[in-house]
Amino acid sequence: MTKKRIGKKQVQAIALERIYRLFELAEQEFEKHPERSKRYVELARKIGTRSNVTIPSKLKKRFCKKCGAFLVYGTNGELEEKEKIGNLKCRECGAERKVKLCE
Repeated sequence: MTKKRIGKKQVQAIALERIYRLFELAEQEFEKHPERSKRYVELARKIGTRSNVTIPSKLKKRFCKKCGAFLVYGTNGELEEKEKIGNLKCRECGAERKVKLCE
């Protein structure tokens, strides 16, 4: 029996699918279990670093880089929009960062 080898591109595609799925689960679980959604974000970041995949920019705006919390705007996160740059603030740890606003 021979083993199939998976290429680097295939590994990255699978990792990206898993990252998207973990963010979906984090969004679903946030209401009842915010600590579980924080864990899902942690796992997604770990998958990204191990497989050398960058997390898409629309997902980067959904978590705090300092404490790793999944951000839901109005609940535990704020987004102040100023022209093309926004100020993203985490209400759990108080961290602030500037983000580029997309379309």
